[in-house]
Amino acid sequence: MPSVRAGDINIYYETQGTGEPLVLIPYLAADQACYAFQVAEYSKHLTCISVDLRGAGQSDKPSGAYTTELFADDVARFMQAMGIERAHVAGLSLGAATGMWLAAKYPDKVKTLSLHSAWPKTDPFLRTVVEGWQVMGRGLGSVPDMVIKGIFPWCFTPELYAAKPEYIGSLADFVRSRPVQPVEAFLQQAEAVINHDCVAQLRRIAAPTQITFGRYDMVTSTRFLEPLRSAIPNSEVVVFEGCSHAPLYERVEEFNQRTLAFLKLHSGQELAATPV
Repeated sequence: MPSVRAGDINIYYETQGTGEPLVLIPYLAADQACYAFQVAEYSKHLTCISVDLRGAGQSDKPSGAYTTELFADDVARFMQAMGIERAHVAGLSLGAATGMWLAAKYPDKVKTLSLHSAWPKTDPFLRTVVEGWQVMGRGLGSVPDMVIKGIFPWCFTPELYAAKPEYIGSLADFVRSRPVQPVEAFLQQAEAVINHDCVAQLRRIAAPTQITFGRYDMVTSTRFLEPLRSAIPNSEVVVFEGCSHAPLYERVEEFNQRTLAFLKLHSGQELAATPV
């Protein structure tokens, strides 16, 4: 299983496909396999490099404070260790928060930026939601159970639960099949979400940026659309109708088509180094 030393931690990653490099950054409590539905399509055109963030999956889980800026520093060190000079960067939720910090602090490393279900700074509503997940995580003593019972209802619409209960069940089985995140590591990652604030850095993002939302998302709703679009100079916005926080699972084909079109539009102009 591949891992690389990046600063003070070992970061686990997987690669698939050929073409320009695309670094995929997971969301809260998830490992690199969370983008399986996207990698299946993206890898036909790009080299997909999916990483486990600090505290999740098979990457190291040191104690101490975690921040979205620290996660971005980790990814930048990972890219340096892998010899990836410049890459497309994509992430959903916590992955997007990490991506915006990466693009702002290390603009030369980011060719395009894809921010899915993103937010520039945690507001009181989002803080309350995530603090609730922390309470559930402590109470259940199980991150997979907390994700399925506590986070899933914020990610999917009631209509999806009603129309495709077997699909929800398969996603739950997928969560249970992945490396189990320790509760303490989840709490540390959740604190990074709670304390996220990249507002002052957004104008430093130079890469072409795609910003996407689910129409019915409440966690990172379209209340964050204008703050992001107005602050990131070269950005476009896509809103997925009939979706909540996770359009990548709720409208897989449409999500892949719209996001891959953006990536392909900005590919082919120059090739960054790819890992060997």
